[in-house]
Amino acid sequence: MVIVHTAEELQNKVKSKKSSLGLVPTMGALHLGHLSLIKRATDENKQVVVSIYVNPTQFNRTEDLENYPTDLTKDIDLLKPFEKKLILYIPAHEELYPDGIKSKKYDFGSLTAYMEGAQRPGHFDGVATIVEALLEKIRPSKAYFGEKDFQQLQVIKALNQHLALGIEIISCPLIREESGLAYSSRNSLLSLEQKSNALVIHQTLEYLNKNAYDWSVAEMELYFKSKVEAIKDFEVDYFSIAEPSNLIPVKQLDSRKAYRMFVAVFVGKTRLIDTVELVRK
Repeated sequence: MVIVHTAEELQNKVKSKKSSLGLVPTMGALHLGHLSLIKRATDENKQVVVSIYVNPTQFNRTEDLENYPTDLTKDIDLLKPFEKKLILYIPAHEELYPDGIKSKKYDFGSLTAYMEGAQRPGHFDGVATIVEALLEKIRPSKAYFGEKDFQQLQVIKALNQHLALGIEIISCPLIREESGLAYSSRNSLLSLEQKSNALVIHQTLEYLNKNAYDWSVAEMELYFKSKVEAIKDFEVDYFSIAEPSNLIPVKQLDSRKAYRMFVAVFVGKTRLIDTVELVRK
């Protein structure tokens, strides 16, 4: 497998500037969700860059950064089926933050005003800083992101439009474990009991999805909290329903519009997020 640590090394490994180059940015701790992005990228491009970089500026709590799971050996093993088309880019901090580890400031309007943006101040500045650096250095034809981090996806689309690099941002479906739990690198931090109990998150979202237009948003939020927080050490950080285009939470549903449900839940010390597209009546 081709492994590089600088953008200069990477560009030397790109076979042709004219052929399609895909990018899948990750923070490692790869799982089937990541692999679904990589599979699609390798299907659609001559070469694919997978980056592994744990970005410190998008963490709000030091303990989250310190506890973020990393296993580079396992990650490389998982990437082997794709290695004929793959360039693995593992940059050092100095490569992406040449002037010191500090995020830029952005204005994404309502896209970052709520949910993750409200609960994790500066998070999306950190995300956008690193994604901008990757897009500028690698200049892929297409970049692939999962819908589990839907708010992040919308922010990256806005960033890409602002940068005017002509890169196609590909949105890929959220991948779930057989139980329904959304794949996440943080799932590895859960105990077996916590992981089993965490199924309540998706199960409750699915129930609400079937009954959404019979209840107000406030009633849905109360129901979600009552089901999730009935489990020991589970705490709902937020429950929101918003239009995908602007991510502004709504209080009442309009059957003519599209919506998504967004939730964040603390399972012990581990914070999980999930999102479901609302089914229209």
